[in-house]
Amino acid sequence: MSRICQITGKKPITGHHVSHSNIKTNRWFFPNIQTKRFFVPEENRWVTLKVSAAGIRNINKKGISACMKEAREKGYLKK
Repeated sequence: MSRICQITGKKPITGHHVSHSNIKTNRWFFPNIQTKRFFVPEENRWVTLKVSAAGIRNINKKGISACMKEAREKGYLKK
């Protein structure tokens, strides 16, 4: 599960480096993945997740329990 957000499912995508002379070479765009610990009050425990910056904003907005439930339904997060 490296370089994949466990909340949003974001993962690396490919694109091109484009030079001044318009030569295109392959490159990767990586999501901004952080390893963070979150406290889940319903389970009374800490959970360590690899989340993107967008995933952290979602957790702040909706709450950790709701985000983890959605991620499990979509298959991004294992039990």
